Amino acid sequence: MYPFSGLILGGGRGARFGGPKAFAALPDGRSCLEACAESLREAGADPIMATLPRGVSGLAPDHLHTCTVDPDLDMFSSLRLGLEQLAESSLWQRVIILPVDHPLIEAKTLRALASTSHSAAIPTYRGHHGHPITLGRGIAEKILDGRLPGPTLREILKAARAVDIEVDDPQTRANCNTPQALAEAWQLKTGRRNPA
Repeated sequence: MYPFSGLILGGGRGARFGGPKAFAALPDGRSCLEACAESLREAGADPIMATLPRGVSGLAPDHLHTCTVDPDLDMFSSLRLGLEQLAESSLWQRVIILPVDHPLIEAKTLRALASTSHSAAIPTYRGHHGHPITLGRGIAEKILDGRLPGPTLREILKAARAVDIEVDDPQTRANCNTPQALAEAWQLKTGRRNPA
């Protein structure tokens, strides 16, 4: 496995959720941000950075580095800001980019993504693409210096000839962008309904 960092994208308003998803509570009391950070830390990511919406209060784990962004900023611009902060560390060769609305990802999935030698990779579950993705440091640097300008991750993944990595983790497909979707993902992972 290659040394890798983690970038949690949590800077949006969370309009469909009713507020920023980073601080939405899971049934076990953790926030989505905490759950994402714990999975990355368990998998071995270092450092771990999160983009968070400016003007929103909430507790971030002590080991988590954060940068605030305009909540109206598009995802790719938010990604670039997070990568700029991570680039200050020379410890990592890969970065896993984890949207905060995928808080139930398993650490083994992150380790599988970090183990690829390809410049970019996408997890697949039963043949369907999901999140998070991983990028090699060289691709991240090309994003930062403008050689890969996007304007979306789709273009970056295509240019980097991203490979598919099959994983046994349905949470790669569980986009928890509404309270209902989060409740369904929780039930899928634990077999228990969200307590009333």
